[in-house]
Amino acid sequence: MSAGYATFGLAPAMRAGGVLSNGDYQIHRDFVDFIVDGRPLLFQLSDLDAVSPLASDVPPAIFTEQVRSLLLEARAPLPDGRYVVYGCPECADLACGAVTAVIERDGEDFIWRDFAWQTDEHADPVRNGYHGIGPFRFRGEQYREALAALLDGESAPGTRRRVLLIGARVALLAKLAAALRAIGIGADIAHDAHGVPADELRGYGAVAFGRAIGQERREEVRRCFEQAGVEVAYVEGLAPIVPLLVAQIEHALDRSPVEQRRLTRLVAAGGEAGLEVTSPCRVRLTAYRLDRLYRAHAHDVFDGVLEAGRHRIALDARTVRGQSFVVARTAGSVLVETMAR
Repeated sequence: MSAGYATFGLAPAMRAGGVLSNGDYQIHRDFVDFIVDGRPLLFQLSDLDAVSPLASDVPPAIFTEQVRSLLLEARAPLPDGRYVVYGCPECADLACGAVTAVIERDGEDFIWRDFAWQTDEHADPVRNGYHGIGPFRFRGEQYREALAALLDGESAPGTRRRVLLIGARVALLAKLAAALRAIGIGADIAHDAHGVPADELRGYGAVAFGRAIGQERREEVRRCFEQAGVEVAYVEGLAPIVPLLVAQIEHALDRSPVEQRRLTRLVAAGGEAGLEVTSPCRVRLTAYRLDRLYRAHAHDVFDGVLEAGRHRIALDARTVRGQSFVVARTAGSVLVETMAR
């Protein structure tokens, strides 16, 4: 490719939701991210918790409007030809802050330039600009083809954000379903999947089994989905701890390409956690454990920005004694591991 050009593409991405150890909820969002020169553009913007305007939960008409806007088939929504590239994942309000850029045509090419952090109608690229990012020049054909595919439904963000919960403890399942719904993930409770129409099964992205569900019933559920031609992720519940189960389900619902994730590895053994991240990002580690009376305990054991590479983080022995688990979380992904002894 000629010097001065960047490649443009799109890929599914996720803003990981979850139930945090302090009881707060973090909303789950599926969206399409911009891939520039083979890497998510979001990764170049420090440790930003944000989503693109191409999210799965916006109404179809607004989604189409966003795509056509990026194709410059409509007027820029902000002064000076600026467009929102990433916004608040909770409310999408400009007052919360957004990354904006000037998008313009130069012949057949599309150019993204002057990236800035913006909190009101007018941006200040000098004071709040991302001076090390861009400008990017994209070939028009590649740019239009990628975005046009969204209008055809070929690359639209996934909408299968429902989970089928199958377990023996009804009270726990009810709490888990409520937590999932609170962060934007649909959840249904069932004894099995027998007799459920194929069209209904296609609405699920994952099936979560409780520990008391035997192998025979698990296989029956799998056969029901296979016979309906539906591929889903299966989650084997690690423990009756709602935030932990939510984290497992969040990981199962992640449809982003593995090579484009920030958090790619988690190992928990010998009183420490081993992590691998592909670009600088904030990582939060939470340890969950069951005591001898089967009571659940949660401890935040690390919260900080890690550079790209592998890291080893020591864990307080009191937080991981007995039956324990570690959850690693970034803005875009979640990993869960059982503490090995």
